[in-house]
Amino acid sequence: MPHPSRPPTAMRLLLALLGAGLGLNLRDLSAAAGLPIPALPMPYGGSLLDNALAVLVALLLAALLRPRGMGLAASLGLRWNGARGPLWVLLASLVCWLGLAALGTPNTALTVLDATMLAMLFPVAEEVLFRGLGFVLLVKIVRGPWALLALPQALLFGMVHWLGFGGVEGGSLAMFVGAVIALGGFIFAWLDHLDGDTLWCGLVLHVSMNLAWNVFSLDDAVALGWQATSLRIGTAVLAVVVLSLHRRQKRAVTLR
Repeated sequence: MPHPSRPPTAMRLLLALLGAGLGLNLRDLSAAAGLPIPALPMPYGGSLLDNALAVLVALLLAALLRPRGMGLAASLGLRWNGARGPLWVLLASLVCWLGLAALGTPNTALTVLDATMLAMLFPVAEEVLFRGLGFVLLVKIVRGPWALLALPQALLFGMVHWLGFGGVEGGSLAMFVGAVIALGGFIFAWLDHLDGDTLWCGLVLHVSMNLAWNVFSLDDAVALGWQATSLRIGTAVLAVVVLSLHRRQKRAVTLR
């Protein structure tokens, strides 16, 4: 029985990046087309539905675009590659927790639902969409330089958050947030690449840092100041260094 043909490589890359860039905005696009999709009747109902649709887009496009013979989980970086890498990244993320504890105060208004949605479910959806569909799948399709392949999804990740902060109307603040988030998206992909093109290390850092930023409250001026920004970037870079050293040690042991 003949296998169904795959779209040309350039088309597959374009579709993957379009899916990554638009996956979180399907309800906005549908509303603009005159077909509004109502939010779920629960707290965070709109955002939860947006993220669920984004994951569905990633799954459907990966099923269509993945290399022949590759499993769906592997094509999105969801195969398990061991716990040590994510654990080292989690350890590195403690710097963010300590720094935010020093800069801010405990967020007494945080609920379990808030933490679950903002720090866990939404980051999972973003990682599957941007790093899974927008990066790992690209690596599987063309096997080109990982840094070059990581760049488009990072820019899209930053753009989505730039729009969330008002886009052009948000001025320099929106531009600053978009740039920092784009850098974060690139570093998440870097971690994923270091761990065998799987999502777990980037996801662990994303979840841990999001949770820390929800557990502690910071004034807007502090949250957007040089100290908090340096803490974000420094923690992410530290995670890359720690994971790189772990992978190097692992290779050295394997070669003995």
